[in-house]
Order: sequence, then structure tokens, then C-alpha cells
Amino acid sequence: MLLMSIAEMKDNGSIEQQIDPESAHCKEKASAFKSLGWLDRLLALWIFLAMLIGILLGNFVEGVGPALQKGDFVGVSVCVTIGLLVMMYPILCKVQYESMHKVFNSGDIWIQIGISIFINWVLCPFLMMGLAWAFLPDQPDLREGLILVGLARCIAMVLVWTGLAGGDSEYCAILVAVNSLLQMILFAPLAILFIKVIGRSSSHISLSYSTVATSVAVFLGIPLGAAVITRLAVRRLAGPKWYDDVFLRWIGPWSLIGLLYTILVLFASQGHQVVHQIVSVVRVAAPLIVYFVVVFFGTLYATYKLGLGYKLSTTQSFTAASNNFELAIAVAVATFGANSSQALAATVGPLIEVPVLLGLVYIVRAIANRAGWRD
Repeated sequence: MLLMSIAEMKDNGSIEQQIDPESAHCKEKASAFKSLGWLDRLLALWIFLAMLIGILLGNFVEGVGPALQKGDFVGVSVCVTIGLLVMMYPILCKVQYESMHKVFNSGDIWIQIGISIFINWVLCPFLMMGLAWAFLPDQPDLREGLILVGLARCIAMVLVWTGLAGGDSEYCAILVAVNSLLQMILFAPLAILFIKVIGRSSSHISLSYSTVATSVAVFLGIPLGAAVITRLAVRRLAGPKWYDDVFLRWIGPWSLIGLLYTILVLFASQGHQVVHQIVSVVRVAAPLIVYFVVVFFGTLYATYKLGLGYKLSTTQSFTAASNNFELAIAVAVATFGANSSQALAATVGPLIEVPVLLGLVYIVRAIANRAGWRD
């Protein structure tokens, strides 16, 4: 009888999952870490090194800053433009655009989308603005950079954090796609509302709707359109298996390479400014840390109370806490210039977000394991 039961369990699924589902749950999430390359695992270290190398180049190699700022594409230097586009494209190629029409037929997904929209586009921007004023009442330029970070909602790294924490990757991809489309519509008017109207910006540089909208269209619209075309065309010609197993594996690291390249270029361009404004960097870091922690645990607690399982709660929490710092950097540079305090504040974003959210991955996994919180 025992042998027959074991045989049946082999047929029906993993023996380990049926005997000890909690152990299987832990191993499933641990395997996400093992599947990462060293570039992903030590991303916080690579970002720090990219910033350090950039600062050293900007301060000790004459002419590096001006050379990197040569050329212009919608207000952003060509060097930075290349990095921003390379950074965005690979992540967007992972979104399953071809199957979204089927998913939207489910009523449950609309509930999740509604929760995500409310948190991302109502609560988070106001929270970031409040923290910016609380921590930087005397620094209007740094405040504006932080507000841009708060308005640049979840894409890019959120797919990584959700996968590491054992969240629902399919729901995450859908929320990323929805928020990406909303970002193209809402970012420009919200930037004007929060910075010019509510914030009463005193900057000598006018934040215009056309400038922000153009930046969003270029630095989000181009990689999004290219990703959609690539996914639909390549999967059709080469097959889904080749696309998922070969193409995505090859193109995946380029997103992080683009991020590191962009940070290096920005900090090389702003080397002198960063050194002379190290206090500003620290002051910007403080509200960002509070923001990520409050948004993550606030969303996690709310979704838990709503009765959502671990996977959906984790997905919603990382989606809410993550920011599209690539877009914030692009808009800040295009509007205020690469040497502006706004660009400096936006550039500090990934330095803080990556280690904080990586730490939250470990924390939420520990909470789930201790509390036995599973789907």
C-alpha cells in the first residue's frame, strides 16, 4: 500500500510538495535566487561601483564630463539616451502581451488591477510628495527630483523582485503592462500638477507638459513598442521555446548592463557636483528609504487583510514599492539638465531602491515561512 501511495504521488506531482508543502514552498523561492547570475545577485554592489568609478572619472580625468554630454536627443545626451533605451527594452520583452486578452476576461484580474492603480497612482505620489517636503523643506530642486521618482511607477526591476520573493510572475507582468500604459498617459499631467501646481515650483527652468510628454513617449514608448514587436514577431518566427529559453536569456543581462552604464555616465558627468553635495545625497536617501519600507509593508498588510494569498500580496507590494527610476532620470535630465539637483535626486533612486527592495525580499520570505503564509 505504501509503495502504491508513493507511486500515485509521483504520478500526481512532487512527493515533497504533498508531504511537506511548506518545505517545497521554501525551496521554490530559494531556487529563484540560485537561478540568478552574479550580475543580479550583487546588483547593489555593481551600482555602488558604477557610481564610484563615475565620480572618480568626473573628478580626476579632465574633459570626461563635457565629452559625455555631447550630442542631444530630446534634451538628453546621446550617451545617456543609449543607456536608458538599453535599460528598458529587455525587461519589457518579458511581458506576455500575446496572452493578455485572455487574462482580462477574468474578473479577479480587474480587482488586482484596481488595487494596483489606486496604490500606484493615488497613494504613492502623495506619499512621496509628503516625504519630500518633510525631509527637504529647504531644498526645492531635490524635492522635485524625488517627486519625479514617486510619479515614475512600477516597471523594470519589479519583475525581478517578485520572482525572487516567490510572487505571481504572471500577475506581475500584467500589472507592469497596465502601469506602463497608464504612465504614458498620466506621468506628464501629474508631473505638472505635483511640481508646478501643488508644489508651486520656484525653479528658474519651467517644467512644460510637452517636454515631459516627449520624454515619456521616447524613453518608455520606444522600448515598449520595440518590445511588443520583438515578442510577437520573434515568437512567431522562431517559436516560443526559442524565444523564452534562448532570446530572453541572452537579452536579459543587457537591462542591468544598461542601468550600470547609465549610472556611470551620469555620475561621471556630475562628478564634481556629487562630491560637493554629498550631504544632499544623504538627505535624498532618507525619504527614499522611508518611502520604500512604508509602501511595501503598508500594501502587504492591506492585501493580507483583504484575504489575498502570499503570491498576490507579495506581487502587489513589490509593484507598489518599485519605481521606474529610468524614466525619472530621463525626465529630470531632459527638463532640468544633467548637472541639476533634480537629476542628482533621481539618480540616487536606484542606489537606494535596489538594496532596500532586495532586503525586503529576504524579509517577506522570512515572514511567510515563520507564519506559514502560503497560497
